[in-house]
Amino acid sequence: MLFAYAIGFTPANSDRITQFKEGPIVNDSNLKAELVYTGEIKFPSSMAFLGTNDILILEKNEGSVKRFVNGTILSEPLLNINISNENERGLLGIAASTQFKNEKDEIKIKGNVNPNVFLYYTESKEKISEEDSQAKDSVSNRLYRYDLVGNKLINPKLLLTIPTGAITFHNGGKIIIGPDNNLYVAIGNLQGENSKSYSKVQNLKNGTAPDGSGGILRLTADGKAVEPIIGKNDLEMYYAYGIRNSFGIAFDPVSGKLWDTENGGSFGDEINLVEPGFNSGWFKVQGIWQFPYGKPYGSIGPVATNPLKDLVDFNGNGKYSGPELTWKESAGLTDITFLDSDKLGKNYENDMFVGDFHNGYLYHFDLNKKRTELSLKAPLNDKVANNKDELKDVIFARGFGGITDIEVGPDGYLYVLSLHSAGTDCETVKGTDEKCISFSTGNLGSIFRIVPA
Repeated sequence: MLFAYAIGFTPANSDRITQFKEGPIVNDSNLKAELVYTGEIKFPSSMAFLGTNDILILEKNEGSVKRFVNGTILSEPLLNINISNENERGLLGIAASTQFKNEKDEIKIKGNVNPNVFLYYTESKEKISEEDSQAKDSVSNRLYRYDLVGNKLINPKLLLTIPTGAITFHNGGKIIIGPDNNLYVAIGNLQGENSKSYSKVQNLKNGTAPDGSGGILRLTADGKAVEPIIGKNDLEMYYAYGIRNSFGIAFDPVSGKLWDTENGGSFGDEINLVEPGFNSGWFKVQGIWQFPYGKPYGSIGPVATNPLKDLVDFNGNGKYSGPELTWKESAGLTDITFLDSDKLGKNYENDMFVGDFHNGYLYHFDLNKKRTELSLKAPLNDKVANNKDELKDVIFARGFGGITDIEVGPDGYLYVLSLHSAGTDCETVKGTDEKCISFSTGNLGSIFRIVPA
């Protein structure tokens, strides 16, 4: 049905970042944003398709995996998990082994053929799996594999544990299944900006040993390392490193290359081409600026740095490359995907789409012929978005609230998962006038689909 009304939504001219009352606006008049579902999904963080009109949805702060089938949320969650949900902790990422390119490839789930569902979450010490009996006193980010049988997720298999320490931010959480059928997991640096314990993968030469944080990890569906890229032992699962925090990774269906989004602090959000061994530069570099002294709003001003100096390269196995686009002022970039379908028209087929959390924008980008850079026109051709006006030609749609996930459905259309309200976490901006929401509460969400008008 069309998005014609909503309860608790605010108008397009509101000074708050919320979903538009009349629904998100697509700038292409040939397309529209259609409401798929709005209701009792609390702080939805990620989703995965099992089939047409069959979606698994995560509730970040509730620790619940819900199933949306043919327009209805099932009354009972598939799984309830005891999680730590402070700030950016919680039930964060999902991928399902049943991921279809289009309707004709859909596989009917019958008999003993059960899909695997992979979940990444911050498990609390109140509930630890039997396999993890050695960690009963800790709170850690963990990756599990489950079997989906009927409407239950059972047989948890622990694949990965990342210690969080006392930090409740920069957990990352996006999971995807790559074209090689391996898992790719984006994990933040799990550190505050003034931390004294950065590791070597965060470009501190005398740092602590890598622990799985601050990078994109690659592992098999059984939790094993694949062929090492950067190094062995503590490094063997790292596909990329030097990452502050990421909520979006996606493979280009044409080139097979990986791309990501990365969050800055108040500046320097990035879209990156992630070659094997990619070093994103944190914490020495954010965007094109040296951190912290060359930041745009610091005393020195917007001075670009020389990122090739003083970065950790692990005997030449890691290689820095600059962002393909960076934001001077953070937009809270979240997910990234490629529309491997012509359902929105040939002019959008295999193009890149990126969401943000602070503005409710959905961005659209063409790539160059070699699929190694974004095809950007002035004023973005310097690869720096200095303000929102410079982004107007790449804003595909607006009015979503806070976008948390973007997926291409089995029907070939683009689906957007978002919160009704968005902004910075109120816990980090107390006493200011900055727009904020609580990241630890039950902010409701919606699912939209971009279709022809």
